[in-house]
Amino acid sequence: MLAVVYIAERTYSAPRKWMRGKGRVTIQFGCCYNYSMDSNGNPPGILQNEPVDPIPHLFKVIIRRLVRWHVLPSTCVPDSCIVNIYDEGDCIPPHIDNHDFVRPFCTVSFLSECNIVFGTKLKVDRPGEFSGAIAIPLPMGSVLVFNGKGADVAKHCVPAVHSKRISITFRKMDESKWPIGFAPELDLQGLERLPYEGERSKRLTLSKSNWPVNRQGVRREDSTDKGRGLLETPPEPRFVGRARPGPPNRQRVRLDFDN
Repeated sequence: MLAVVYIAERTYSAPRKWMRGKGRVTIQFGCCYNYSMDSNGNPPGILQNEPVDPIPHLFKVIIRRLVRWHVLPSTCVPDSCIVNIYDEGDCIPPHIDNHDFVRPFCTVSFLSECNIVFGTKLKVDRPGEFSGAIAIPLPMGSVLVFNGKGADVAKHCVPAVHSKRISITFRKMDESKWPIGFAPELDLQGLERLPYEGERSKRLTLSKSNWPVNRQGVRREDSTDKGRGLLETPPEPRFVGRARPGPPNRQRVRLDFDN
């Protein structure tokens, strides 16, 4: 059986490739973003009258993990994303992401590794090739978070890639820039970060301290209690990863096996 899937007109875009480094395929979810002034006179930014498809379920799974695993803060849950599909030789020219999107945002890389170049002044060496202050590798499966001066002061670009690559950039829209008719995804609301191991232990300790105490179960220590394990002598402390403490007059000796 052949399944036919209909998508909004501006969800998928495959510009005509007329020179090296031009025309990567893009798929936008949540909102339609205009990179530059278009033929209708719309300035760069979110187009409020151009509907696109909502975020797919699989991408929501990624968003939940980005928040729960402390990659993005729970105050900045993405509600839009753009998929960039690169063929060999495709690139992204120098730019700063529009402030219709709040900070931080992030990019996840797939299929192959490439570099992203940052700098306040990026040089175009030749079509599709750029140089700047610093180049950061983006391995497969890596996540790069943009925030602070790296998102607002320095420009960034992706020089022409050497093999097929896919990246997904997850961003949260400024609420004042929401497209007409946009409604937040209910299953992305109220996401919280998972506690670190130390925080989890601390919460468990605090919760135990609030447990009721059975005073009748506390008895004076005697030989019988020791045998029953009710008030056993605590074991000798263990020192992991460092030397055991010794008498105060003990000297430390350094052994040199090179001589």
